[in-house]
Amino acid sequence: MVDVTEEEMDNPTFKRDTVLSDVHLHCPNKRHLMVRLNAVGQPVFLSYFKLIWNTEDSASEKHVREATTEREHQYRSGDELCDKDRNNLKKERELNSEGVEALLDDDGDLEVVRRPRSASDLEAEDLLRDRVYPVILMKAKEDAFEDEEQECTCSDVVKIEHTMATPLEDVGKQVWRAAFLLADYILFIRDTFRCCSVLELGGGTGIASIIMGTVAKRVYCTDVGEDLLAMCEQNVALNKHLMEPGRGEVKVKELNWLKDEFCTDPEAPYSWSDEEIADLHDHCTVIMAADVFYDDDLTDALFRTLYRITHNLRNSCTVYLALEKRLNFTLRHMDVTCEAYSHFRNTLHDLENLQDRKMKYTVEPIKLDFCQFLIYERIEQL
Repeated sequence: MVDVTEEEMDNPTFKRDTVLSDVHLHCPNKRHLMVRLNAVGQPVFLSYFKLIWNTEDSASEKHVREATTEREHQYRSGDELCDKDRNNLKKERELNSEGVEALLDDDGDLEVVRRPRSASDLEAEDLLRDRVYPVILMKAKEDAFEDEEQECTCSDVVKIEHTMATPLEDVGKQVWRAAFLLADYILFIRDTFRCCSVLELGGGTGIASIIMGTVAKRVYCTDVGEDLLAMCEQNVALNKHLMEPGRGEVKVKELNWLKDEFCTDPEAPYSWSDEEIADLHDHCTVIMAADVFYDDDLTDALFRTLYRITHNLRNSCTVYLALEKRLNFTLRHMDVTCEAYSHFRNTLHDLENLQDRKMKYTVEPIKLDFCQFLIYERIEQL
């Protein structure tokens, strides 16, 4: 037991908040497997994210739904429905809604009426859905997840190690929706990035850099914190099979926005060599960042870093910034606001209006009407 004084009990101190990404709440994985503890004792999980290369299946499903709705409208437009048509329509509804029919009661509340489940339904469900059981992590010669390992060697699965429910200073160890959005856009215009040299600021788990590595020549994925960078490097190694066809290279490096210089200490892990810094300045034409605008001080530091690096580049550069507007109720405003996003917009506006004889920055928004290659909820706040 740990002795706690009466004074300590009367004066509790809350040092940090814990946050959890929506990506992990709605993760479509078959299993959530904890693979290890990181250097600071946080559980590390392994997730598989499938790339949707063929959109014909989705289009076919949409066509079926539209055809069913059209036939239902044709049925309703007639004076009467024959018993056969009624039965056919009922069967289509049951198949498309998976046996769930939504109704409103007299008060306008939503009621869900489920049809009785037969033994055949239960057998069919067992064929379509995997059973989920608690997983006990242990060392053994036989891999209990051999099927998943084989699945992850395919060219349409991204394998990511990450943590969940971290304090604010460790949010980079989770996967966030804006990183998926940036990955979608990279794949949508992937020919634009072929043979490019790319720098990612605040790469986190590295998923955006990994996707960029499938088309670009070289990607410098940067962040701070030895434990986070080690996790990112592990994710790059886990997804080498995605980068082999294009022979792209992803290098994990430390880049602290609060410092004015690159880390070049040869004794420090993930430091830069002089050759790598020169390669970045001579060849980099793309800079990207996803979901890094949640703290005003860090936002200011990122834009200072962005200004400093672009000033030293030999070629013109395109910067892609992806973020999610997070709305919060504040006592100061007594209203729902998005202060982090407002500060980002103001800082971006200042950069665009910066009077500099050498550099000129132009800001252009990107419409979210491009294809979705990863499974996540693309909300309007992205």
